[in-house]
Amino acid sequence: MDELKRISIRPGLCGGRPTIRGLRIRVQDILDLLAAGAGRQEILEDYPYLEDGDITAALQYAARSLDHVIIAAE
Repeated sequence: MDELKRISIRPGLCGGRPTIRGLRIRVQDILDLLAAGAGRQEILEDYPYLEDGDITAALQYAARSLDHVIIAAE
């Protein structure tokens, strides 16, 4: 299932950065936690308002944000 519907971007929330379900936790915050070695269960315990699908959504968003064609002009 595509979890990207959990990602929201609002100009007045977290500087317009992508957040999870309009909460004040950014996609970047979740990615930073994962990169630092935190597991899904640890994140969910530390942030009880998050759901497992929110973590999946952050990963999907990051993956799709990086998957774009770059055309070099020579």
